[in-house]
Amino acid sequence: MAKPEGKEEGDWFAQLDEELEKKTSQITDNFVEQTTQKDSINKALLGDFFRIWIRFNKINVHLAMSPDPQASTFATFTVYPEQWSFRPDYDFAGLDNVSLMDRTQGRVGDSIKVWYYNVDSQTHLRAVFEFCEGEHYYKYAGWKRIFSQYVLLDVPIGKFEEKKYHDMLADVIKLWYESHLKRDREIVLKHIREKYEKGETFTQ
Repeated sequence: MAKPEGKEEGDWFAQLDEELEKKTSQITDNFVEQTTQKDSINKALLGDFFRIWIRFNKINVHLAMSPDPQASTFATFTVYPEQWSFRPDYDFAGLDNVSLMDRTQGRVGDSIKVWYYNVDSQTHLRAVFEFCEGEHYYKYAGWKRIFSQYVLLDVPIGKFEEKKYHDMLADVIKLWYESHLKRDREIVLKHIREKYEKGETFTQ
């Protein structure tokens, strides 16, 4: 015998609707929270990376930064490059990649790369030091450059600690800077290999 339409069906949908509303609220709240965290982290990343860019530039080591500070995408300048402030209209939360690359080595330059990725509904941040290990000849592909990444930081953004990030950054930058002053690239690479976990290796 078919169930009469009416109250029970109405109650069923009311319950479903309540669950869907609750799910909407949870996901929206999570998204808003992670957007706020990304905004804050990216301001720290951009500010720090740009100050490093300026410092290296003083010893005639030209780093390529992404996003490009010279394009004034995220900053406005009173006196370029030292006196600047963040652009109020820049979408900091929408930025998914930040990097510094040593242009003195051409397109195979040592670099620090930071990007975001998602696991389930949680946003994570990964920072690596990437460098070219050399070249290898492959029978069917010819000469390829071999790149290695060493993981400097890999955390869910909800567990991002600015002090831990700054300690890591200072550790790497001091030796990267020293390696340029002494013109000995192995100073920073030896430290990276010994202290940090190896991530991906790939060819280009």
